[in-house]
Amino acid sequence: MRCLVVFCHPVPESFGASVRDTAVAALSARGWEVRLIDLYAEGFDPVLGAEERRNMHHAPTDPALAPHIENVRWAQAVLFVYPTWWYGLPAMLKGWLDRVWATDVAFTLPADGGRIVSLVSHISKIGVVTTCGATRWISFLMGQPGRKTILRGMRALCAPTARTLYLAHYDMDRSTPESRAAFMEKVRNRLAAF
Repeated sequence: MRCLVVFCHPVPESFGASVRDTAVAALSARGWEVRLIDLYAEGFDPVLGAEERRNMHHAPTDPALAPHIENVRWAQAVLFVYPTWWYGLPAMLKGWLDRVWATDVAFTLPADGGRIVSLVSHISKIGVVTTCGATRWISFLMGQPGRKTILRGMRALCAPTARTLYLAHYDMDRSTPESRAAFMEKVRNRLAAF
């Protein structure tokens, strides 16, 4: 299985970076081929500019996006590792989705106005590993928009039988060494079976 891991956190020594490393190790231990994109480390530009938006009915032409597009076309599974901020995706990650999961990359828009057609039906697994400052209950009450964006919106373009995974360390603002260690173990075990 070829898995693209998309990591989004600005702090290299963060707990999120440890989660990323644990996830990559767990997938590699299964014999999966893993490619890692670290959006902050590479200085990814998340801004969808005016010209890109005007030309949204065609594949992106920015050369900086070419390796990202190639990675999406290569992947059979995609795992997102990020912190949940304000109950949703970090702006950097949302910008990556806006600019990379684009027309003629993730889908086509038929000229006759019909339904969009997926170009990523080769992706059979899509997952999220995240941290949330809020509790599980508050996150649920707020509707978990980040979870829905990836596991509903993006999954709709993937293989019809695509499996999903969502792992969250809730109440991160009051986490303990024990809660973080337990979450890491959960990440290892769940990715070993994903």
